[in-house]
Amino acid sequence: MTGTPVWFITGCSTGLGRALAEAVLAQGDRAVVTARDAGSVAGLADAHPDAALALSLDVTDAAQVAAAVAAAEERFGQVDVLVNNAGYGYRSAVEEGEDADVARLFATNVFGPVAMMKAVLPGMRARRSGAIVNISSIGARLCPPGSGFYSATKAALEGISGSAQKELAPLGISVTAVEPGGFRTDFAGRSLTQSPAPIEDYAETAGLRRKEHDTYHGTQPGNPARAAQAIIAAVEAEETPAFLLLGQDALAGYRAAAAAQAAEVAAWESVSASTGFDG
Repeated sequence: MTGTPVWFITGCSTGLGRALAEAVLAQGDRAVVTARDAGSVAGLADAHPDAALALSLDVTDAAQVAAAVAAAEERFGQVDVLVNNAGYGYRSAVEEGEDADVARLFATNVFGPVAMMKAVLPGMRARRSGAIVNISSIGARLCPPGSGFYSATKAALEGISGSAQKELAPLGISVTAVEPGGFRTDFAGRSLTQSPAPIEDYAETAGLRRKEHDTYHGTQPGNPARAAQAIIAAVEAEETPAFLLLGQDALAGYRAAAAAQAAEVAAWESVSASTGFDG
């Protein structure tokens, strides 16, 4: 990237998206800051009238996605960095999940980011330059009880990110999947939804993580401002990582999950290896 980078960040009203928008603007970069209600991000544009553009954007609305990217390119000429941050959580046992709620979750957490990628990639490919950052979650790795559908959306986003990274790296475009642990944002509060009708048999598994039983919100160890600086460092690095963990809890969770999986692979190795044709 040459000149002053232009960032396009979804989900900037609060939390990590807000912290990242503030950080890139503070260092003199330009930013398109979006939220479902542009009023919630208007203050960022007011504080940086020459460098920030505030837009309303629902990433599940194809027309809004196209219009927002067109507005960004009209104002700043191009989009150098796309950060797919918009998303939300959903808690339920797998059996409890409501079909319409699950479809909405996938529309926001998976298909919305894909639509954003498709909208900015023609320009990035033409310039042979760009960076895409997809915000996933350590939940994709840990698959906690009660978070099956949310974990599935983030695992899907990581699968897409991994393939896109291999497709786009030869064209000068990086793709990074970011797995944060717990950060002190609205994610476990206002942004968290859940199934309306819990099933008693799951009270000691998925039920323990329902909002009415959750004491984690407001005590998360992660600092969004520091997460923002880590993302900026990754994007600006000479070798941008394809995968980035954020938080000591994410590091510990990743290593524990990897060790447990490796142990199970070893325990079943002979069975795994027994499935070929003889000779």
